[in-house]
Amino acid sequence: METEVVETPTRQRVVDLILNDGPQTAKQLADRLALTPAAVRRHLASLLDDGILASREERVYGPRGRGRPSKVFVLTDAGRAEFTQAYDDLAIAAIRRLQAVAGPNAIRELAHDRVEEIEQRYLQLRQDDPELGCLDALVEVLDLDGYAASVRPLRTGDQLLQHHCPVAHVAAEFPILCEIETQLFSRLLNSHVQRLATIAHGDGVCTTHVPHPLPTPQIPRRK
Repeated sequence: METEVVETPTRQRVVDLILNDGPQTAKQLADRLALTPAAVRRHLASLLDDGILASREERVYGPRGRGRPSKVFVLTDAGRAEFTQAYDDLAIAAIRRLQAVAGPNAIRELAHDRVEEIEQRYLQLRQDDPELGCLDALVEVLDLDGYAASVRPLRTGDQLLQHHCPVAHVAAEFPILCEIETQLFSRLLNSHVQRLATIAHGDGVCTTHVPHPLPTPQIPRRK
């Protein structure tokens, strides 16, 4: 008896790519799904109409080429709620089990392991592009990790914004994840940053204040 293969609908595959890999252009999605750009755009239009996705201008670091900037597509709060709940429930159950077996320090170690991956990518980027400022480098790394990050300049400093959080529901139950992430930001930027809002606590955007002035950027060494 042959086993029936159930293919994931293209709409779901589009959302999964953006959920797991962060903001994507229509061309990137088309290439990864082996579809025509026209076919992908039909799904994107439907997801935009349903409020699952939103579009914004792609951030470009360094000189911008000719032509109009590309649009990238990101998950909205409604999109996160619709498509991540099952994954989050499984993750929360696993972490509860870990805590029960190994104790509360295991959650802290897990949080440190998670941010260490971000730190290593940040250090590599700073090595590869020494002219890139530390805050810009952090934004780029977070953006690639699916946080839809950006910076809002203020008179007293900058606000680091994360418009999406891949672990929002998990962090709501285990706030140590946000605490360790904030400590990472402070260490990488060599600044006493302050977390003002988080998606995990019900805010629309994770907001971290980075006071001026930042120290002169130095290229850190990878561990």
